[in-house]
Amino acid sequence: MSRKKMKHLICFLGFFLISEVGSFDLVIDGIPDEVENLIDLEINGFPSSSNTRSSRHQRSTSDWGYVGDLVEDDDKIGLYSYKVQSTITSRLANTMIQAKMVNNAKRSQHIVFDVQVPKGAFIDSFTMDVNGITFTSSIREKSEARRMYSQAKAKGKAAGIVRSNTMDMENFKTEVNVPPGTKIQFELHYQEMIRRKLSSYEHSISVKPGRLAKHLEVDVRIIEPQGIRYVHAPNSLGDHFDGITTISKGEKKAHVSFKPTMAQQRKCPTCSSTAVDGNFVVQYDVNRETTGGELEIFNGYFVHFFAPENLDPLPKNILFVIDVSGSMWGLKMKQTIEAMKAILSELRAADQFSLIDFNHNVRCWRDNLVSATPSQVEDAKKYIQTIHPNGGTNINEALLRATFILNEAQNLGMLDPNSVSMIVLVSDGDPTVGELKLTTIQKNVKQSIKDEFSLFCLGIGFDVDYDFLQRIATDNRGMAQRIFGNQETSTQMKKFYNQVSTPLLKKIQFNYPQESVSDVTQSSFHNYFGGSEIIVAGKVDTENLQHLESIVTATAANAELVMETLRDVEELDGFMKKDRYADPEFTRKLWAYLTVNQMLAERNMAPTAALKRNITKSILQMSLDHHIVTPFTAMLIENSEKDEIMLADQPKDPRRGCCPGTLDLTPNAPNAPTSGIPSWANITAVPVSFMPEQMASSVSTVSINRVDNDPHFTIYLPKSQRNICFNIDSEPGKILNLVSDPGTGVVVNGQLIGAKKPENKKLNTYFGKIGFYFKKKGLKVEISTETITLKDGSYSITLRWSDTGHIIRKQLLISVKKERNVTITVGNEMSFMVLLHRVWKKHPVNVDFLGIYIPPENHLSLAAHGLIGQFVSEPDVYIHNHRPGQTPDKPQATMEVKGNKFTVTRGLQKDYRTDRVFGTDVQCWFVHNSGKGFIDGHYKDYLVPHLYSFLKKP
Repeated sequence: MSRKKMKHLICFLGFFLISEVGSFDLVIDGIPDEVENLIDLEINGFPSSSNTRSSRHQRSTSDWGYVGDLVEDDDKIGLYSYKVQSTITSRLANTMIQAKMVNNAKRSQHIVFDVQVPKGAFIDSFTMDVNGITFTSSIREKSEARRMYSQAKAKGKAAGIVRSNTMDMENFKTEVNVPPGTKIQFELHYQEMIRRKLSSYEHSISVKPGRLAKHLEVDVRIIEPQGIRYVHAPNSLGDHFDGITTISKGEKKAHVSFKPTMAQQRKCPTCSSTAVDGNFVVQYDVNRETTGGELEIFNGYFVHFFAPENLDPLPKNILFVIDVSGSMWGLKMKQTIEAMKAILSELRAADQFSLIDFNHNVRCWRDNLVSATPSQVEDAKKYIQTIHPNGGTNINEALLRATFILNEAQNLGMLDPNSVSMIVLVSDGDPTVGELKLTTIQKNVKQSIKDEFSLFCLGIGFDVDYDFLQRIATDNRGMAQRIFGNQETSTQMKKFYNQVSTPLLKKIQFNYPQESVSDVTQSSFHNYFGGSEIIVAGKVDTENLQHLESIVTATAANAELVMETLRDVEELDGFMKKDRYADPEFTRKLWAYLTVNQMLAERNMAPTAALKRNITKSILQMSLDHHIVTPFTAMLIENSEKDEIMLADQPKDPRRGCCPGTLDLTPNAPNAPTSGIPSWANITAVPVSFMPEQMASSVSTVSINRVDNDPHFTIYLPKSQRNICFNIDSEPGKILNLVSDPGTGVVVNGQLIGAKKPENKKLNTYFGKIGFYFKKKGLKVEISTETITLKDGSYSITLRWSDTGHIIRKQLLISVKKERNVTITVGNEMSFMVLLHRVWKKHPVNVDFLGIYIPPENHLSLAAHGLIGQFVSEPDVYIHNHRPGQTPDKPQATMEVKGNKFTVTRGLQKDYRTDRVFGTDVQCWFVHNSGKGFIDGHYKDYLVPHLYSFLKKP
């Protein structure tokens, strides 16, 4: 690629939220490992996973061979190959995802590489090859990486930026604008530890190529020195791929392969779209011969896997604490009740339990623990059935009440000394009543629990503060899990409960010879639950040691156990060195993985700032030494000449975001929310684009329609992935129609207010009031800068902006966040957000005003019209003849749309969802003269007489 063409390279990178799905199988069992090695040939000329890291930069895009025989979508982008290679060595998975694509169009356009990475994984490296020019990555301390990026940006050499969040799955998304004929190869490597849950290891890999691939393969290899008991690939993608997956299993190794042909990838025989869209899942378990666990020693490190079986369960004392605030209304509450009834049925006779439900108040089904007799369980089920969600959320008082009940039972001698006590919290939101400061709640609960029992947290929905739930659970010997608010909520809750419902051991302590072992990760554990696994790792002096002995002590149901394991330090050498797929660094990597995660947890619980700083320094050094992206490091991505640079790092607060924001809206995702605040209204993902040629400011393309400020319209066109913007200059008091849809009976109108006085002979106008009319429900919602009012005939209810709360009426949910925003959700069909802008009351010019944000995925009918509604039917937009504008930062182009042809200017608008003061810069093509030529007719055609009037189409 020439340097001139290289200047047209535009990159957008980011991480986004997504969910979990599954896969398929055909089993060939009993193949000896020696034969397995002989038949594991490289496929399509690509290196095997063990050699990928050393050779991945040696194949350039010029080595692809013939790429003309590709199936292309309308955009003329061909996917030559989509390849996933994953090798699991003793629970450590190294995964590579590679895509090779070509732009066969006669114009420059965006090519997207979008993959999902498990939340617990560490991204190791990313490379990108564009017509032979290779970008590679390195890990740096965050401030140093940002300094280097800023220097490159000042010189016009910065090609993009990455930010990430820390939800259950992260999307690594790269979007590159390339000239015609360009070949591009993306390659991402990450590693994760496979955790044992419910007696099985499950490795889930996202496989979402987005289009038909000439070559598509998923290759998973498992190397387990303990021996493999079974391997299974469930058919989660459906019957479409039944019989395509093959599994070959030896004594200690297995190979799972999925290679559908292009014909098999098609959704139907004549379809040009792919049916490959989900997670490829491999499940397996290992052999266990000793109760003391398995010791694996290699290259100066040891890993101890501990998962005893055939033990009697310990009795448990369990308190279920259930959020019944207004935000739990609808499907979330229905699914929670269903799950709780099933969970209560699984309590054992030796268990004790009680229920607490809370909103702004706290109620106890029983003020003390009761035995899980059939009659008590039935009474509890009846109580659960009577719950009706409403009101605020008082998490602090609910958890303190639960800890009081358990502590009182302990003090009164009501608990079996060998029993395990725990609290299970189910909630979907932030505290809105009582103690609101999260750090104070965390401190209160920690002091009340006193390390005597465990707290497990289930966070329901996309808007829950999952980061807080993780901290408070980890702080109290428990764990947290996000449960997505959809049809599968009940199943997910029951699955989580099953992980903690069978305690087998308590007070587990691992002991190793101090003179031979050092830097051991966590070695004492409060509980061990059936079907799980405890992993301990450390450094070992193999120079002066022939055998390593471990002694594990623990309390079981009827006795104190002492379990010993002895392992020869050279036992693994022969096996590991013979297998070309095994990762020779697996013990070191597992130790580093466990150590970094443990230090991150310790940092969250550090009682002093000085201790937190010391732990941060240790995490940073581990990150740099072991090439791990953590919250304190960043990934620099550079070309070989180091004159084009990208930056990848993580925000400090993943839920609220720290930077300019965007959201990748995926309405058909299996875990998209079905009730409550929509995920798009809580932005955390933040990719930023950069245009080196024009040296524009870093901006983001936000996939949402919005009207904000005085008033600036931004229309997002999903098919062409463009933002088109225009202003409307009207008069105070006028009412503009934004959406008028006779098909769904929905109207959205905005009434203008004026500034206090003109500036530069112009009086700015803003939205001071926004009206929503849902005709089929007979509901009207009026939002002003003072109040939010729902009207249903003669019935009405009003909240002020100083409130935080919810209004529920006829399957319509209004959620108010104090002095911030209002979201209106209508079932699964549509949602809206109104943002409040407050100004200084004594400001000589400015006034309070509103902004409105409407996702393009709203289920409006094709009859919809209005300034925003008309774009439900996306027009064909052709932008060409790019040329310099009157100023260097505002280039111009020619736009052709709806039979009109006019000049547009590249400019910036604001998205205020993440930063209500300064906003986030968003690039768009600006249409002059109040949108003339882009909107149908003249803007005055969209004036309506009343706040709830439908637009009369000409």
